[in-house]
Amino acid sequence: MAARRGIRAALLAVSLVGTTVAGAAIGAATGGEAAPRDPAESSTGLPGFDHAVFLSHVNNPAVIPGFPGDPKFTLRTAFTVPKDGYYLQDVHEGEHTGTHYSAPCHFHTRALCANQLSPGDFILPAVVIDIRSQVRHNVDYQLTVDDLKRWIAVHGPMPREAAVIAWTGCDAFWGPEAGPGVLSYYNCGTGRRGFHQPGFSESAVRWLIRKGILGRRGATATDTFGPDPGTDENFTETFLTLRRHRFTLENLTNLDQMPASGGWIVFGGPRNRAGSGAPSTVFGLTP
Repeated sequence: MAARRGIRAALLAVSLVGTTVAGAAIGAATGGEAAPRDPAESSTGLPGFDHAVFLSHVNNPAVIPGFPGDPKFTLRTAFTVPKDGYYLQDVHEGEHTGTHYSAPCHFHTRALCANQLSPGDFILPAVVIDIRSQVRHNVDYQLTVDDLKRWIAVHGPMPREAAVIAWTGCDAFWGPEAGPGVLSYYNCGTGRRGFHQPGFSESAVRWLIRKGILGRRGATATDTFGPDPGTDENFTETFLTLRRHRFTLENLTNLDQMPASGGWIVFGGPRNRAGSGAPSTVFGLTP
């Protein structure tokens, strides 16, 4: 029942946050009030939540370190107000560009795609596990079952069907100073050759599934390019997660503004026909 109340509150949050965002955009276009000083975080006044946080990077081809081999991301101004009476951009990108979600059919045949999922699948309680200190000593660190049990010893039981987020700190290497396509993001700033990043261990993902924390719904999420350790060329952790209605959420940011427990995430993007995922705006809702 508590989970259902949380989902109802989060659904209301989506509606009100969407209204707030739309109002801010109209105000900016018409010379109204300026946007909040910090665009990553603002007060909500929502029942059960004090703040809403952007957990997604801005979708900008000049900044995004595109994954090698993915379709090139381009953003072109197609129409302008002075010339055409309205402003519109032409967007070309892969479904897994920037901050994005992956649907089950990304890794599984005959699995659910974006247009086959339910609204509640995109609204989940958040578990944030801080492994930054381990990553500072080992960029290939794999979040362990012991890490999960230590979190529970401090914060109490994890909610079932949750988004379990590994906070690694590697999002610090995302940005214009790295340049588009530069691989520093993909080795967490170490300069080492190949892919090097922290992630979930296979045993941790299997434990989360066995305990129902990743149940019929849920997600593994991270502030890196995926939940898999960079040394796992088989993407085993993603494969395991993307069963049933479960997601992965990739390239998050601003996790320092989320509590370890008690928060919720709301995410989405285009629900393309047979979509394997989509670039996403991800909201963190904090009590």
